[in-house]
Amino acid sequence: MGRRTVIGVTTAVVALAGAGTAAVVLRDPGPATGTSPGPAATTTVERETLSGSVTVDGELGYGEEVPIAAKAPGTVTWLPKAGATVKRGGTVLRADNLPVVLLYGPLPMYRELRPGLEGPDVALLERNLRDLGYDGFTADDEYTALTAKAVRRWQKDLGRKETGVVDPSWLVVADDAIRVAALKVRPGAPATGEVLTYTRAGSVVTVKLEADQAGWAQAGVKVTVTLPNGKETPGTVTSIGAKAEPKDPGEEPTVPVTVALGDGAPLGKLREGPVTATYVSERRKNVLTVPVAALVALAEGGYGLEVVEGGGTRFLPVEVGLFADGKVEVRGAGLAEGMTVGMPA
Repeated sequence: MGRRTVIGVTTAVVALAGAGTAAVVLRDPGPATGTSPGPAATTTVERETLSGSVTVDGELGYGEEVPIAAKAPGTVTWLPKAGATVKRGGTVLRADNLPVVLLYGPLPMYRELRPGLEGPDVALLERNLRDLGYDGFTADDEYTALTAKAVRRWQKDLGRKETGVVDPSWLVVADDAIRVAALKVRPGAPATGEVLTYTRAGSVVTVKLEADQAGWAQAGVKVTVTLPNGKETPGTVTSIGAKAEPKDPGEEPTVPVTVALGDGAPLGKLREGPVTATYVSERRKNVLTVPVAALVALAEGGYGLEVVEGGGTRFLPVEVGLFADGKVEVRGAGLAEGMTVGMPA
């Protein structure tokens, strides 16, 4: 079999593969002569699953603080303590000693609700009433007499007048349970206006991605979070900031990304601290791989491997696929699992 001319490369070249960009330093195989002392070291072609991933730093905490602007008339007579958790149906504050109550949903309550009305705000109210244990009506988007009957039972339990009419001034809406972050007023202040800020009740991870590298971060994307205690737990991207935030002069602006942790995350007593989040951008199963350093550049173009066999070596051209974790996917005629190939010292 004839010799294959190779090119020794001593500078870094860039190989674009799948999920990202890998810097590949090709080794110098030495002069292309008929006799060769062989490679300085060897490795074996392996068959495995190769995963391309992106790992970024983040912070474990409770996420962004959101203000609550109450619309209740009167005077603040009670507030929860900072750090307290308020769930559906719980009291966010008391105005003139009457409760302002938390509901779950995607939109604020913006009008008085009474029999005969229809709309998404009615549907939100009825779903919350049902989940709070008040029944006897159909949870749809129509406010009927049966809805009003359930509302009167709710109002009685809250200590409010049993009118069957819902005034939005004594309701606050959030996506889920909230954790009180900071109080903005004290008892005695007017109950209309910003009274406190809140975060999510559960721990979340906040990641700041460079704006030009944030394309993978979409709501619903799954990641693996490594906690400060070294344990791993699944997470899901829940929100991506709409505005890039400037960093120090000369640095790229970043986009904030929020990752919710899965149920049963092994946090222990951890509530804050540095973490990493890893997103698997591409996974190739059952492929042949070698360390990136095993690649050599061929004179006719492309890459090859220096195969060691029968007391000698030969250069076998290969195609490359995914680069990940210092390895590269390789394929080509005559390439097989278990082959011995050359490596730099």
